[in-house]
Formats: sequence, structure tokens, C-alpha cells
Amino acid sequence: MSDRLYTVLLYSDDPKVRDQMRLAVGTRPAPDLRVEFVDAASYDECIRLFDDYEIHLMLLDGEATPAGGIGIARQVKDDRDDAPPTCVVIARSADRWLAAYAEVDGTLMHPLDPVTTGAKVAELLRAHAPA
Repeated sequence: MSDRLYTVLLYSDDPKVRDQMRLAVGTRPAPDLRVEFVDAASYDECIRLFDDYEIHLMLLDGEATPAGGIGIARQVKDDRDDAPPTCVVIARSADRWLAAYAEVDGTLMHPLDPVTTGAKVAELLRAHAPA
């Protein structure tokens, strides 16, 4: 993998949370990875962005309302054959079981730690990179 550009969809109903996710990931979560971001504040916007962009990773706010990131992750995986990997940011570690049920590929905890977040994003992008 040589310095490829990946598109990460950030989902939260709160623009401040999307900004926190963007800052925690950064434009280079690893020396060999570059990312650009697209933002969604609703499930409908997530679907529209899937149609407009090649999404390589969804970073979803599990605390968003009315549609939480875990529910969106599950819905996208059920509805789309081309679903990208998903990572949900949760506030309670007890919600990991629900994320596992929703077939989420990774979880992170609020508040986001930039080192952990960048490492998780890089791991998911590498593991699911197209050949």
C-alpha cells in the first residue's frame, strides 16, 4: 500500500462530534495512509454519500440521534453488498456487545484518543483495502 487516498465517512447528528472524529483521525492516520472526509448528519445523507463517493470506511457516532451509529452500521451491512468497514464510537464499553451484534468491524470510546483512533482507522483501512 503506497500512500493511497481513502475516503472516510463521518456520521453524527452533532457537527462538534464530527469535528472531534476528524481531528482524532487526522489526514494521515499512518505514514503510508492519507484520508479525506465526507460528513453526514442523517441516515439519508449517509446513503446519498455512498452513491456519490467510494467510501472506504464509515466512522459512526453511536450516541447520535435519532439514528445511532450502531443501527446505521447494521442497516448498511444488511442492505448493501458493497458495505465498507464500519467503526462506531461509543460512550459505554457495555455497548460493545451491541456493536458486535450489528457486525461492526471496530469500536472506539468517547472521548476519542488520537493515537488509538488513528491506529484503529489505519488497521481497518489496511484490512479491507481493495486489492
